[in-house]
Amino acid sequence: MSLRQRLLNGFLRRVEKPWLARVTDPAMERRAFDRAARFFRTPPFACYLPDDVAGVPGDWAWVRPSRDEIILYIHGGAHLIGSPRTHRAMLARLSQMTGLRVFLPDYRLAPENPFPASLQDARTVWQGLVARGYAPDRIVLGGDSSGGGVMLALLAALLADGQRPAAAFAFSPWTDLTLSGESFTSNAARDVLLPASQAETVLEYYLAGQSPDDPRASPLFATFPDAPPIFLQAAKTEILRDDTLRMAGALRAQGAEVTVDLWGHLPHVWPIFQGWLPEADEALGRVAGFIETVLRAPRPGGS
Repeated sequence: MSLRQRLLNGFLRRVEKPWLARVTDPAMERRAFDRAARFFRTPPFACYLPDDVAGVPGDWAWVRPSRDEIILYIHGGAHLIGSPRTHRAMLARLSQMTGLRVFLPDYRLAPENPFPASLQDARTVWQGLVARGYAPDRIVLGGDSSGGGVMLALLAALLADGQRPAAAFAFSPWTDLTLSGESFTSNAARDVLLPASQAETVLEYYLAGQSPDDPRASPLFATFPDAPPIFLQAAKTEILRDDTLRMAGALRAQGAEVTVDLWGHLPHVWPIFQGWLPEADEALGRVAGFIETVLRAPRPGGS
């Protein structure tokens, strides 16, 4: 464990986690997360370009792209907060590592736009990118936390329609909104960032009375026919650990090739601290290596 990791864990546990446990106003949380984005380190030569894909706004992020493939990334934030601005520095660093451009949709958030608005927007962006000429097997799907859950739900929907992305990856995805994972309770005190006590409030905002076991909301219960390679990364001490482990088990049971990258005592979605935290840079490097390996592999049909 690096000194920076120790310092970050201490700050999050003593300052950020207690604040998240108290706050109940999504608008206040959004402003705070947006302000925090100023401290996320942007890599040199990063470019951010606003765009509108099939009516959904968002940002492109890249650093000297060198490949034709792209990443469609669904940001996290408990379905209530976050934006391309809060995540684009991390994705610019991943672009630097992979040579791929990344599109981050500014999708609709709850409670103003509850489930399934975010999934609908993600699907619309996918269709818009395909209409622009990006073949499905040239698009890598990604996401984190709640956005990782939306991304996996999108993947299930695409596979059901016979559309197969090149690959998918997720940082600490929230895949089970029934909150039945054992780590949700056993890691409640060990998680340095997420307060488990707020989950029910978040679900009231997001689901607005709909069932948490709907596979579109909880992709742990979805089906994934002929899934592409999938990379899942999480920390052992976070409350969503088992959302990753059980998701991997469900995918493997359906024949998917899944890589699970399980780390030690780190914050939820720690790669967002890239440029500051050595463990974040290494974690992103592992994702980049996965993407590079998948894109180098021969494609079905020899394409």
